[in-house]
Amino acid sequence: MLIKDTGGGDYEYPEVGTYIATCRQIIDLGTQENDYQGAKTYPHQILMGWELNENMSDGRPFVVSKFYTASLNEKANFRKDLISWRGRDFTQEELGGFDPRKILGAPCLLTLTTNEKGKIKVSTVAKIVKGMEPPPLVNPKVYFSLQHGEYDHQQFEALSEGIKKIIMQSPEWQARQAELGMAHQPAESDEFAPTTQAPYVPPTDDDFPDDIPF
Repeated sequence: MLIKDTGGGDYEYPEVGTYIATCRQIIDLGTQENDYQGAKTYPHQILMGWELNENMSDGRPFVVSKFYTASLNEKANFRKDLISWRGRDFTQEELGGFDPRKILGAPCLLTLTTNEKGKIKVSTVAKIVKGMEPPPLVNPKVYFSLQHGEYDHQQFEALSEGIKKIIMQSPEWQARQAELGMAHQPAESDEFAPTTQAPYVPPTDDDFPDDIPF
């Protein structure tokens, strides 16, 4: 389906439903200021993206994404989605440090719904059913980190302008630029609004596989 935004551009979105998907990008957005009803918070955020087994009218696969606070707190949506994705909770050892790169290339079932504005959002992430085979990724895997020692400026420049603008607001990005001795250049802006997130209760069907690689 085609949905026209207020700026007059045409964007193609997948239909509401459940899809086989593969994680193809994890992007560190750094610490971001959130202002909700006058209360400001400063969470460290990441963006996770998936490639669907459904193609757009031009033959390319749909790619959808979801914003998370980078936390494994028991109330964090990131942890809830990972639990439902892998089919089990984290051990105490895993809670001491989880490398999100383990998710890249991992298959899952994504359920897409609409938010209050009628835009598509990732509502649930679940363990793939045994026998389902996701197609090979068409888009390259993307992992971008703002952590000291992991930051790659070429990777940053390859990101979309909207994502770069978000990242450039973070103190972590400013710190990496200071280390590189680079002048701060503003990124071009575009519309890139985060979607809301919903908790998910994982299924308990015995037909689910046990070999999710994270």
